[in-house]
Amino acid sequence: MNARRGFTLIELLVTLAILALLGTLVVPVAQVTAQRRDEVELRRALREIRTGIDAYKKASDEGRVAKAAGATGYPPRLEMLVEGVRDLRSPKQARIYFMRRLPRDPFNRDPELADAATWGKRSYASEPDEPKEGDDVYDVYSISEKPGLNGIPYNKW
Repeated sequence: MNARRGFTLIELLVTLAILALLGTLVVPVAQVTAQRRDEVELRRALREIRTGIDAYKKASDEGRVAKAAGATGYPPRLEMLVEGVRDLRSPKQARIYFMRRLPRDPFNRDPELADAATWGKRSYASEPDEPKEGDDVYDVYSISEKPGLNGIPYNKW
């Protein structure tokens, strides 16, 4: 008895068709999962930076941070949140730090840019619908115009 072992051509084609079908289902799910992960990171980064900006403003309003006459009390640059500023109420001239590090925009993948340069900045010198940098930074936003999973572009978050 001369029995052959192995798969027939039809069995191999059916197996390949099933694998191809599974592959076409997995790729979109993986892309959505990666986008959702980046969106969570964007929300966290925006919340962290905005909390640091608000803490700087509060310290300025309390007279702990030096500000020019007529200034808004918001930081002139995002980097100041990490670099810290001198506490005017401290007898030892201590510095106040508002953030440990400045997070990057997860949708800005340019490694050449500094962390602060990955964000768009709003100042009182600009119109709300056309934000641009100025003498103060009261808010940040993502530069990415890509729509999120909720349909709203990231630069509108």
